[in-house]
Amino acid sequence: MTYSPRIDLDAIVALDFHAHVEADGHGHHSLDQELMDASAAYFRGDHNRTPTVADLAAYFRERRMAAVVFTIDAGHGLGHPPLSSEQIAEQAAEHADVLIPFGSVDPHRGADACRQARRLAVEYGVRGFKFHPGLQAFAPNDPAYAPLWATLEELGTIALFHTGQAGIGAGLPGGRGIKLRYSDPLLLDDVAADFPGLRIVMAHPAVPWVDTQISIATHKANVFIDLSGWAPKYFPPQLVRQLSGPLARKVLYGSDFPVVTPDRWFADFAKLEMKDEVKPLILKENALALLGLRDPS
Repeated sequence: MTYSPRIDLDAIVALDFHAHVEADGHGHHSLDQELMDASAAYFRGDHNRTPTVADLAAYFRERRMAAVVFTIDAGHGLGHPPLSSEQIAEQAAEHADVLIPFGSVDPHRGADACRQARRLAVEYGVRGFKFHPGLQAFAPNDPAYAPLWATLEELGTIALFHTGQAGIGAGLPGGRGIKLRYSDPLLLDDVAADFPGLRIVMAHPAVPWVDTQISIATHKANVFIDLSGWAPKYFPPQLVRQLSGPLARKVLYGSDFPVVTPDRWFADFAKLEMKDEVKPLILKENALALLGLRDPS
């Protein structure tokens, strides 16, 4: 089944640009047990840590939200078999009133990754791709990955990259080998400059490189930021100041569910000081425009 959205754009209160599928319903999880336990300890909370596609659909439907959903194919970097992006796209098609599937491919697979990306976009209808340079153990600006970015640019899909601090691996010896430098947003500035038709989303306030992140988003028309992974009360102040200014149309709401819940995120967001007219842009309209679901005019 090929995904085709049927979201009632005026009925939803928000579009969450960042939600993880963590289980396939058959006992397979996106991470091994050690990493899942470390992530749970880092983020805390007592909600479902391993949601399936069906779980996410029910969760966001109850809250009158839509959500971008995905897994991360880090087979090379973690040595753990990934969930199937094809299966996620097929299942999301059954819940197209609330879910928007992104795919994930392992950049280390070279030409095979390009072929899989094309198949996911053309045959399965995914609207973008999720990358986590730390977990996948690659530098996005390495010329070896240029063919993949060229493929995504040609397909017109979005590239969503983890940036900044990583909760996964936090507190473990050596962070389980996950290198934070791969998630420096400055590496994405190279990609954005070399592939100006590729729309890039930098996921999360990119601590400790937030000033760099803000500069890139304001300098490159094809680069955006999602606000997932941090409760808004912990947002860096310089990022909050920019939300009502240069970043008003460059920033997207995201929770990072299941590690941060939309309920917690919204409670904090309501207390941030910003112009009233900016809030609907961040919560829904910027994402709808980026995804091609609503004419930005």
